[in-house]
Amino acid sequence: ITGAPGTGKSTLVNQIACTYRRQDVRVGILAVDPTSPFSGGALLGDRIRMCDLAGDPGVFIRSMATRGAVGGLSHSTFEAAQVLDAAGFEVILIETVGAGQDEVEIAHTAHTTIVVEAPGLGDDIQAIKAGIVEIADIFVVNKADRAGAEATARALEFMLGIGSPVHDTAGAETPWTPPICRTVALDGTGLIELVAQIDAHRAYMRSSGRLDEKEWARAQTSLQELLRQELLARFLSTLKEGTVQELISRMVARQLSPYEALDLLLGEQAPKKRP
Repeated sequence: ITGAPGTGKSTLVNQIACTYRRQDVRVGILAVDPTSPFSGGALLGDRIRMCDLAGDPGVFIRSMATRGAVGGLSHSTFEAAQVLDAAGFEVILIETVGAGQDEVEIAHTAHTTIVVEAPGLGDDIQAIKAGIVEIADIFVVNKADRAGAEATARALEFMLGIGSPVHDTAGAETPWTPPICRTVALDGTGLIELVAQIDAHRAYMRSSGRLDEKEWARAQTSLQELLRQELLARFLSTLKEGTVQELISRMVARQLSPYEALDLLLGEQAPKKRP
């Protein structure tokens, strides 16, 4: 579940979890909060809006801080989801930070991506900008009881019409077109319909083969990221103390470009020309 701040993501997550719990489905929730670039702290307050779930043994809520990660997630969000999966939670809800239009990392992690919009957060052009809306499997116009909700929904419909962000699959008889759901998370209006669309998308992912494709891509991305981190750590451990700091100082003094510093780190005598 992703979207701009103020769209009601936490309250919506609470209601989605409550709807699944009425179906006796175990739910895990990963709520990601931003980390302060100054103090390094994070409020981790998303669960405050999920008080309806307090004490429910069929729900586990874990707040996480971004800790410098970009894309709206924490570095360990995927690993935490794997732990919840192994623990037997049938549905895992991930609430992203709510950073804005470039918060697309969630699309590489989740099977179903829900983009939440709300009236009164900007003009209709906001709804058709590239980035976050292009990753949606389901659109939600939350706070649908407010003025401007229909205009927001129409803007999304217009975007779907001109951009055709249809999630096609080779060999699929009918491609998936993201539906637009209207909800009022405060009182649960529209939640049954939203959960039905989530289940419908899950069924589509299975029948079209997209679920297996996404699992493969997600595992590949996870392995590559771990490999990148481990290789960097091993490489840095082989350098003499102060080598990196010296090169950074020369870069700050405009004596080296980043590419030249990289070539020196890799032990090349003459820097190569790079585009």
